Amino acid sequence: MGQLSQFAPFLLMFVVIYFFMIRPQQKRAKNEKEFESNLKVGDKIITKSGFHGKVVELAETTVVIETMSGKLKLERSAISLELSATLNKKA
Repeated sequence: MGQLSQFAPFLLMFVVIYFFMIRPQQKRAKNEKEFESNLKVGDKIITKSGFHGKVVELAETTVVIETMSGKLKLERSAISLELSATLNKKA
């Protein structure tokens, strides 16, 4: 019983870290991956660097978007889930 009480604080600390840091990060990564796979031509998006555009062409790992200044080829991971969701709520 003495050894268990010595490890209880470490176990409690791991549980807290898991629920407040690891689990939310895994959930966010899952949502971003789902968002990237559900992209379709015509979707309005905002990239993580701030470019606004409309999806013109999709490939396995890349996306071509049309902006006011022309077309850009980007990685799917460069598209911001949060900013794009905010943009589509306003429209």
